Amino acid sequence: MSRITHIFSDLRQANKVGLIPFITAGDPHPDVTVACMHALVRGGANIIELGVPFSDPMADGPIIQRASERALAHGMNLALVLDLVAQFREQDASTPVVLMGYANPIERMGVTHFIKRAQQVGVDGVLVVDYPFEEARAFGEQLRQHDIDPICLLAPTSSDIRIVDLATVASGYVYYVSLRGVTGSAALDISSVDERVRLIKRKIDLPIAVGFGIRDAQTAQAIGQYADAVVMGSRLVQLLEETPHDQVVQSLQNFTMNIRVALDSGRNK
Repeated sequence: MSRITHIFSDLRQANKVGLIPFITAGDPHPDVTVACMHALVRGGANIIELGVPFSDPMADGPIIQRASERALAHGMNLALVLDLVAQFREQDASTPVVLMGYANPIERMGVTHFIKRAQQVGVDGVLVVDYPFEEARAFGEQLRQHDIDPICLLAPTSSDIRIVDLATVASGYVYYVSLRGVTGSAALDISSVDERVRLIKRKIDLPIAVGFGIRDAQTAQAIGQYADAVVMGSRLVQLLEETPHDQVVQSLQNFTMNIRVALDSGRNK
């Protein structure tokens, strides 16, 4: 059983919603990324999505775009991101880490080398935003051969056929993009997300994590009524952007803790 599967099993038994925060590796500076990851866990995160900075993050809004730019300016690259995961694992052997990013850095490193190194440092899942489905299938098979879950995206526009096809590729959990557009954009229509998640659950026997557009405790709590996990990214990255360097770790922990409390109280209503 993978760490991700184990986490969702524990969450189901405890009747809890998973909390999956996203931060960009190397932002606001590489010297605080690992400390921020530990702060997220202390705040109640169940899985960490760690963004791999990329120069053309087309699925991301301006907040996460700026985070990638800052990280790249500090010299961050995929090899260093993997080194940060290795450092995190020195103190935390149980919290799943999912790398989220784009195909270009992986292709540049070499898919086989990347997957072997990811397994070595303790990566649990990989989500690549821009692999075409056919390439995602082959990539996912390679990941699973090295005990890494391929995390797949579904959108509001995904057809029933695509949902069924994706079920043959994905493992760990499915990330449902709750709105059309880029990360951090627009406001959620909770009822339409609810309806869509229910449909996906009828076709895929995996936990469903909902992300894009979740910016506060109230929205997270509402999504948590029917999703297996909520993903929060842009709001956390914005917090790191706005907070003085010496306060980012504690601020991140406090914010995450507030979301955790909201999720737990919402599920217990």
